[in-house]
Amino acid sequence: MHDNPPSSVGVLYIAPLKALINDQFERLERLMDQSGISVFHWHGDVSTAQKAKFLKNPTCVLQITPESLESMLINRKNDIPRIFSDLQFVVIDEIHTLMGYDRGSQVRCLIERLSRLISHSPRRIGLSATIGDTALACEWLTENTSRNCSVVNIKNSGIKWRLALQHFYLESAPEKDEEFEDDEFEPSPLPAPYADAGYEFVYNCSRQKKSLVFANSREETEIITATLRQIAENRSESDIFYIHHGNLSAALREEAETVMKDETKPAVTCATLTLELGVDIGKLERIINIGSPNSVSGFLQRIGRSGRRDTPPEMVMVFREENPLPNAPVYMLMPWSLLQGIAIIQLYLEERWLEPPFKKQLPFSLLYHQTMSILASSGELTAARLANTVLSLAPFSGISKEDYRTFLIHLIKTGHIQQTEENGLIVGLKGEKIINSFKFYAVFKDSEDFTVRHKSEEIGTITTPPPVGDRFALAGRVWEVEELDIQRRLIYAKPVKGKMEVSWPGEAGEIHTKILQRMKKVLEEDTIYPYLKPEAVTRLEKARSVARNTGILKIGLVCLGGVNYCLFPWLGTRSVRSLKRFIQHKCASHLNISSLEYDNCYYICFKMENHDRRDFAEYLDSTIAKHGVELSELVGENELPLFEKYDEYVPRELLQKAYYTDKLCSEELIERVKELKYEIYNN
Repeated sequence: MHDNPPSSVGVLYIAPLKALINDQFERLERLMDQSGISVFHWHGDVSTAQKAKFLKNPTCVLQITPESLESMLINRKNDIPRIFSDLQFVVIDEIHTLMGYDRGSQVRCLIERLSRLISHSPRRIGLSATIGDTALACEWLTENTSRNCSVVNIKNSGIKWRLALQHFYLESAPEKDEEFEDDEFEPSPLPAPYADAGYEFVYNCSRQKKSLVFANSREETEIITATLRQIAENRSESDIFYIHHGNLSAALREEAETVMKDETKPAVTCATLTLELGVDIGKLERIINIGSPNSVSGFLQRIGRSGRRDTPPEMVMVFREENPLPNAPVYMLMPWSLLQGIAIIQLYLEERWLEPPFKKQLPFSLLYHQTMSILASSGELTAARLANTVLSLAPFSGISKEDYRTFLIHLIKTGHIQQTEENGLIVGLKGEKIINSFKFYAVFKDSEDFTVRHKSEEIGTITTPPPVGDRFALAGRVWEVEELDIQRRLIYAKPVKGKMEVSWPGEAGEIHTKILQRMKKVLEEDTIYPYLKPEAVTRLEKARSVARNTGILKIGLVCLGGVNYCLFPWLGTRSVRSLKRFIQHKCASHLNISSLEYDNCYYICFKMENHDRRDFAEYLDSTIAKHGVELSELVGENELPLFEKYDEYVPRELLQKAYYTDKLCSEELIERVKELKYEIYNN
């Protein structure tokens, strides 16, 4: 660009987070200061004046979120050729967070639509530190283009990790840490009702380190932050704890980012995946993860936040569980999260394995979004032209013309699209209400949240407003409602002391079959992994003893007593979901099966009357041998599987088709049933 300056925007940089764009913007501005190459950023928090300045002279580098680019294509379509006529490169950052999700498919739609408007296809560049299958990533990046894709593999030779996994029962007394001697652990002065050995361990691990504490849900992030602050108060030590997640105000998130960059001040930030990506928050000394990450790539992304400046990456995983009673059923005697954490680490250490990206075949929610977006930006279109424009976009290659016709007829009947007297299609009245909201630009779900304010300061958002006088948790603190403004969706609150539970549910996320199979191997082998702390070793040895004595490693279906059974599939989320449905729809009636329950993909419990394990395995195997597994038959006739943001506007039959196509799979199910029959008949 320096040697051949573009006459418009030359580089378009797309990132999934505003925080990531802000961080890169500051870095690039400093980097480009003497080059004459200008850098602009554009998202919801950038002022109108800055955007107007860019539009007068759109040159060089533009950093933008997918949602802001969507808005630009809808509202500034006629100006797109002027802004991007000389666009040469599109950089997509953190592509592993986009592949397999509607937001990533939206990005690809936007790039294709932009390319059509400027009549050429700019070079695409994808960035990621954690790609499991580079061939699939190349396919994702280049689909619908004639370009080749090259992969730049940067090998980090000789990198060592400092890694520790520690386990606590909730009733455990706090103990001094031995491996991380620099932490100077102290016994807790907290009274018994507030003592939590696991959280005290987190406190001691982080108090003298620049640390990030990751949890898998906003709920636990809030609880951890409040607990760490309470421990600091009880010890009469400084409150150095901050919080970072998507429901907090931009000011509070930026405060956490700023203090983490300041190497002169101690600071600990509790976060969800909002800080899992590449935002520069300075020299991080330690990562603490509560429980196990859901994926190998998530583990690598998190541990990679530390050790960036000539120090080894360092992570402590902390596992907390209730001490199960001796007479508890076998599935409750397993430390599933600990086993998952070990399996994830071992898969990477042994095989350098990462989850391959998933390609969604029938993204109907995104289809609604892009159909309405293209109609809004183009005005009236014939049905044939609209279908050709939409279905030729790469993410919709799996959607047939017949299904799209069904889809359009439904949108016309429901008022989202209107047919003109000339048989053209335009946005209907219901559709206008949706696309005229700024929330339309995003394809991910958003809730009708209430904004929480303390005087003039915005704290964040919550979904359900408590009555005046009631209390709730947000930003790692407890607030008491002083006033409600329902019409403006505002809550005025004051801070109060204490700690309380919060109402966000955690999302388990999907787990790959390879992780479950490695978890089984963890139970089968005798290896004492060097990163396990003594308490974690003891817990693992107990689990191995239970697994061997109960026979769950040799026979995947065990009787818990009477008519109660537990099935251990050792399969990933999609396969277990399919197996559960196959049992319900194809076997339950014949085998008198009822009360099916399952926890993530670890086990399936049920009652089976008048039949035994051999009957179960034989019937499943013979049913598959005779009829196979028809996934469409595993979805109930009246089911309405709503998952994505715009699913509610999609016909029921198409949602059901998308569910069994993208949420279920049969190959691993069939193989597992064969294995189960063999196990039962030969042990």
